[in-house]
Amino acid sequence: MPDSLLRVLACGSVDDGKSTLIGRLLFESGSIPDDVMQTLELDSRRWGTVEGAIDYALLVDGLSAEREQGVTIDVAYRYFETPRRRFILADAPGHQQYTRNMATGASTSDVAILLVDARKGLLDQTRRHAAIASMLGIREMVLAVNKMDLVGFDPAVFEEITAAFRALLDRLGDIGVTAIPVCARDGDNITQPSMRMPWYDGPTVLAALEAAEPRHAVKDQPLRLPVQYVNRPDHTFRGYAGTIAAGTLRAGDIIANSASGLEARVVRIVTMDGDLRSASAGDPVTLVLDREIDISRGDVLAAAPLPKRAETIDCWVVWMDETPLFRGRAYQVMLGTSTVSGTITDITTRLDVDSLTESQVRELHLNEIGRVSIALSHAVMCETYETSRALGGLILIDRLTRNTVGAGLVTDVGAARNDLHWQRLDVDKAARGALMGQKPAVLWFTGLSGAGKSTIANLVEKRLHALGRHTMILDGDNVRHGLNRDLGFSEADRVENIRRVAAVAKLFVDAGLIVLVSFISPYRTERMLARDSVEPGEFLEIFVDTPVDECRRRDPKGLYQKADAGKLRNFTGVDAPYEAPEDPEVRLRTLEAPPEQLAEQVVDALQARGLIGG
Repeated sequence: MPDSLLRVLACGSVDDGKSTLIGRLLFESGSIPDDVMQTLELDSRRWGTVEGAIDYALLVDGLSAEREQGVTIDVAYRYFETPRRRFILADAPGHQQYTRNMATGASTSDVAILLVDARKGLLDQTRRHAAIASMLGIREMVLAVNKMDLVGFDPAVFEEITAAFRALLDRLGDIGVTAIPVCARDGDNITQPSMRMPWYDGPTVLAALEAAEPRHAVKDQPLRLPVQYVNRPDHTFRGYAGTIAAGTLRAGDIIANSASGLEARVVRIVTMDGDLRSASAGDPVTLVLDREIDISRGDVLAAAPLPKRAETIDCWVVWMDETPLFRGRAYQVMLGTSTVSGTITDITTRLDVDSLTESQVRELHLNEIGRVSIALSHAVMCETYETSRALGGLILIDRLTRNTVGAGLVTDVGAARNDLHWQRLDVDKAARGALMGQKPAVLWFTGLSGAGKSTIANLVEKRLHALGRHTMILDGDNVRHGLNRDLGFSEADRVENIRRVAAVAKLFVDAGLIVLVSFISPYRTERMLARDSVEPGEFLEIFVDTPVDECRRRDPKGLYQKADAGKLRNFTGVDAPYEAPEDPEVRLRTLEAPPEQLAEQVVDALQARGLIGG
């Protein structure tokens, strides 16, 4: 008999009948209580799409917005069982806008039911869902060709769709597929063979699910327990709380902190229901060890072989944000119970959902899937997703909005290199700055083209030079003649432009200099990256605040005129955005004072912060 519990994902394009199929399964397996059935009958009269009959889709379309629109938005989970096994059914949204929700449902599923409307055949979203399910490790799929009644139960239609899907399997990997023609609304081939399709002699949907094999049991893998919380209510108790991601643990076992390799023996396995003699994957526990070793949130308690400490990772990413993903941009990366800063170092290919082939790209857009490399700010414990869902699945979080913007799975781990170290230098930036009588800093002038950034930065440098200070200006136009000569003005190039300049500015700070950076730098995220590259207190964001109408009036280089005429594309303030600073250290309102006075405001700010003497 197969494992008793199977997690099933129902997916596909919009209005292919996923919710109806799940509702029918629940009904025909006798899993709908009488009171729910009565409510369903009332709801069917109010919201139903099946005239004079029960609309089983309403069982899982739980959100009112879904009922009004007739589409699934959230992932709805339902439970039922048969004499053979228990099931958890996840109804994933079909609309492209909610691809992220579908990926969430797929990440915990063993088998996927991929719905296809017999009238429409394979659609982009069908292929996208199949690709995501495959990437997330689902190795068995039920291809349910639905609404066969609307094509006259024609076997040729079923065979054509089945053949088209099987043609994709070479690109999806080693996947077992069971194709079934169904009419979910009427129950044909859902739990009982259809009398209206005598030409089909294969299993029903339920029979195929009962025969399916779940993923390899994680309880048979080496122990992995990502630490979520160090529980120390008083001096008499110290425990390490988390959910066992893989393996089995017994009191008396020796485990190690993967980060340090230090070992300890498990004295107690504590739960809300009392101590356990053993626990396995999926169990939330608190471990008490026989000795204190350094353990904190994000560490992984494990048995050999220990997971790797990763400094770089390669991964598939499903991008979920309206703003594209670019190389050079930094995000918060949540991997297991660790949260670290990660910079996108490369975007190599995008998966074409039409052909399921890969093409080279430099950026990813909403709902696109691509191969991405990420450099982590510090090493974390990691495994490939194929080895461990818990330590190989990640999400990307925008550092400003805190929104989840991407989800991914690790395909390769770049282990922390013990042979690379920062070289300790006896003469550091503090010593260099002291020799010059100043504290090193970055003065980051940002504003629209024509705002007056370069003019004011030049005046500030002249004033600092007169005070005997040592400076260096990095001007946007000048840098593009050399270091950034290869970059254009697309959003991706602007991101890379600022990443390089921030790295150069940091080197000048290490040299003990006061660095004046005069760049439009339109994106808050990149300015935050520049700030994070130096130590606290060394970065001053200076907003040269000039309204766009005034910049257009000045137009010292004739750029606004060219942009308005359509001769210059991606020009900030015209057809490209500018994200103004929300809380800059210095705001220079150019309509209220001449450049000389504004430059003095900057020098005053430096003196007030003790970066230069009086």
